[in-house]
Amino acid sequence: MDYSNFDYMTMDKIIISDLMLRCIIGINPDERINKQDVLINLTLYTDFSKSIESEDIEDTVNYKKLKLDIMTLVEGSSFLLVEKLASTISDCCLGYKGVKAVLVKVEKPTALRFARSVGVEIFRKG
Repeated sequence: MDYSNFDYMTMDKIIISDLMLRCIIGINPDERINKQDVLINLTLYTDFSKSIESEDIEDTVNYKKLKLDIMTLVEGSSFLLVEKLASTISDCCLGYKGVKAVLVKVEKPTALRFARSVGVEIFRKG
């Protein structure tokens, strides 16, 4: 199926909400030493039609395995910018069979005084 003109807003979605991980992220000297919390939210755009019929995990996105891969990626990372971390997470998600697009939101809850959080959001398609 050609997804180049597909309307992603009408696609099936897998949503992973509020995945809290820790990593080295930031440009300030203390951010290069001490791990910080990052809050990750993902929307994976896919097609459930085959898995609905088969009820076979092989016919859908295994979100447990994806979560473990993202945990390994993030907790072992040391990026300067949240934008780079979000892009790397999107690449990981798009590497999964069946993921046609992904919306990635990464926040640093303690980055700005007087703000609950600051972050970035990116949309990428495969």
